Amino acid sequence: MTSSSTSQNSDRPLAGKVVYLAGGTGGLGQSIAWGLARSGAQLVIGGGEPNKVPALTEQLRAAGHDVRGVVFDARSVAEIKSSVDAVCDYFGRCDIFVNCVGMHRESLMLEMPEEMFDQVLDVNLKSAMFLAQAVARRQVAAGKGGKHVHLLSVRSQLALRGKGYSAYTASKGGLLMLVKQHAVELAPHGINVNGVAPTFVNTEMAEHVLKDPESKNKLVERIPLGRIAEPADVVGPVLFFCSAAADFVTGQILYVDGGLTACQ
Repeated sequence: MTSSSTSQNSDRPLAGKVVYLAGGTGGLGQSIAWGLARSGAQLVIGGGEPNKVPALTEQLRAAGHDVRGVVFDARSVAEIKSSVDAVCDYFGRCDIFVNCVGMHRESLMLEMPEEMFDQVLDVNLKSAMFLAQAVARRQVAAGKGGKHVHLLSVRSQLALRGKGYSAYTASKGGLLMLVKQHAVELAPHGINVNGVAPTFVNTEMAEHVLKDPESKNKLVERIPLGRIAEPADVVGPVLFFCSAAADFVTGQILYVDGGLTACQ
């Protein structure tokens, strides 16, 4: 994106931009999907659940937004490439890529099965690599720059005491470095790559911690702003990185954590 994009309507800063939101059917992904659509994006939502993708796209289209959907398996590089091809088939290009693909499986280090570790790394890290690669190849060929935004976690730099988070922290820490490396490699092509890293967000993925009042209270006590993040708290930072306001920002991780990483 160039500085000329600053002329866009401030109420619809992504008007005329084609956005691929991979992993857009989860609790956080759905909020981001609505935020992108309301910002004027032509949006393609990718996900692995055949029922959820069309349901969400129909809701957004019923609200007047230009949205399509594509179902793909994030563990398959071939299906990842096909999903990006579908975006370009729909709209002719892909200006912005938002990666919200992710999963969590918990097991203590001493008990971690190999297949569980591999599954989390495949979904959280390997898919990010090859989704970004497929999108970047299209963007480089088009020669018009672009934006990539990955969803990470504060667990990209913080361990969690008393929990079996080896696979999750390894995947998010790896993704942090992937963001930085991709930012450097793609900068000559005018492609910005950044990440948004929330603490626990009040979604289904965090339910395993938040459903226990004692665990939730301990977590809240550690967050200076004194509450758990809501999905809406994450949408704004994602939209910032997608917008012209972030044209000179790349290789950065924005921690949306209520001050947690400032004092840990």
